[in-house]
Amino acid sequence: MHNIRKKDFSHEWQISATRSGGAGGQNVNKVNTKIELRFSIPDSFALSEDEKIRLMNRLPEKLTKNGELIITAENERSQLRNKELAIEKFFSLLEQNLKRRKKRIPTKPSRAKREKRLEEKRKHSEKKSRRRRDL
Repeated sequence: MHNIRKKDFSHEWQISATRSGGAGGQNVNKVNTKIELRFSIPDSFALSEDEKIRLMNRLPEKLTKNGELIITAENERSQLRNKELAIEKFFSLLEQNLKRRKKRIPTKPSRAKREKRLEEKRKHSEKKSRRRRDL
């Protein structure tokens, strides 16, 4: 899988700043520090059709009806830092969800494991049967 961070998405996302909620004193009322990054998966030129389909299938709860991914960052007091955080969230979300999942290869228990399990069952059965005879 190629590195998604090498692709240029800067012309495909829209970044806007709004006032952040919560505590912060006077600064929070004056400065637009909350960053909202919007990225339209279906309209992307940087993603292949296969990647778009995979993202649409794996991120349905994070997308709008028309396939737009919205990421917000408001943890920091600095607009620049929140922008960096939003972009980092964007790339890590794409990396996680574009990664091909390994197919699980079913394995069989070894002969020793099977014999141990059967021996445990026998011991348990004997223990129970001994209790029955005592009554």
